[in-house]
Amino acid sequence: MALDRVASALTASKLRVALVGVAVVVAAVGGAVALGVLGVPSVAAVNNSFGDVTNETTVVETDLVVSNPNPVGVGLDGVSMNYTVSMNDVEMARGGREGVSVAAGNSSIAFETDLDNDAIPPWWTSHVRNGERTTVAIDATVTSDLLGRSADLTRTREIETDLIGAFTSDETRPVNADAPLVDDPVLYVNETRGRWGTVSEAETPIEMEFDAYNPNLEPYVVTEIGYDVTMNGVAMGSGSTEVEYVIPSYGSETIELTAALRNERLDEWWVTHLDESVNGHQVSDLRIEFYAVVELPGGEELTVPLDALTYEETVETDIFDEGLHQGNGTSADGTSGDGGSTDSEGSTDSDDSGDGGTTTDDGSGDDTSGDDTTDGGSGDDTSGDNTSDDGSGDDDGLLPLSAGG
Repeated sequence: MALDRVASALTASKLRVALVGVAVVVAAVGGAVALGVLGVPSVAAVNNSFGDVTNETTVVETDLVVSNPNPVGVGLDGVSMNYTVSMNDVEMARGGREGVSVAAGNSSIAFETDLDNDAIPPWWTSHVRNGERTTVAIDATVTSDLLGRSADLTRTREIETDLIGAFTSDETRPVNADAPLVDDPVLYVNETRGRWGTVSEAETPIEMEFDAYNPNLEPYVVTEIGYDVTMNGVAMGSGSTEVEYVIPSYGSETIELTAALRNERLDEWWVTHLDESVNGHQVSDLRIEFYAVVELPGGEELTVPLDALTYEETVETDIFDEGLHQGNGTSADGTSGDGGSTDSEGSTDSDDSGDGGTTTDDGSGDDTSGDDTTDGGSGDDTSGDNTSDDGSGDDDGLLPLSAGG
């Protein structure tokens, strides 16, 4: 019995020592946090790019640069990260990692997320309704369970396109029938105008007007105007007018036409837009071809290709600010531009943590990925080269957190 009491006393003593040890550690961590000795890891930068694309999904490749202000690494399955990419408030991709170990300083952690291509039509609808403008928003959060705090970064960027702006023109273009016993040109188109109509979930209409002039002694009747719209060769819509227009001798008439893009084809177009082998990465060619059915004074009808009215426009985007195109994009009118992608002056990088979490990036934009980051998390990390950043060198396109945006 004496031995039992001794063993029980020893066990109780060890238990008390262990509990005291745990309490000391907890108190030490809590005190360090309270005194600001330990800081919560924060998001210093985020870099997204598009990876493999299929008819159903688009891979979004993400590199998060996590800044750990502590002199030692943080692990013990206590760090998690989450991020969301949205375009005009349409969620495009959401991802994250659990149980990540981060070294002291800046660490680059790579992972992938699938974007459902079904999100493309809702985004496109919002883009056109918003005057061909899109706000790309990237929200990233790093949470330390050990420290009980989190830090956020929000990055926004404006994307602009102009698919139909150049359709509005006062250039005079002849319409030739190229038929026997018919004097060409049968008509002149003196002006064209185009604007987006009311967008629905099913279609994106383009409302067009043609000012046609008849230079002949006899009136002509245009019984039909037809169109075909393609984007990177993908058939987006076709149709024709159902109204006849009588164009008097030496007179003019305004012909109206609505060309509708079928939104259900947008996900198929999206695949070509990201396929570098088609026109280049994030490059699309919009093409609208027209024809007219003209009734001649003798009652004969001719189908006339309106080649002079064929509309072509090259549109380039750089959704994740990957530095694509470098201002070398050329539109159908031969002018150079930036491809329709612009950084908004209101673009912001912000650390939204309300808990005093710190970010060590100095805003210089010189964060680089090194070779020493430890990533203890499991998942779809395919980079194999998670790195520790010493703050020197080029930033490889990362978007640094800085006071100046």
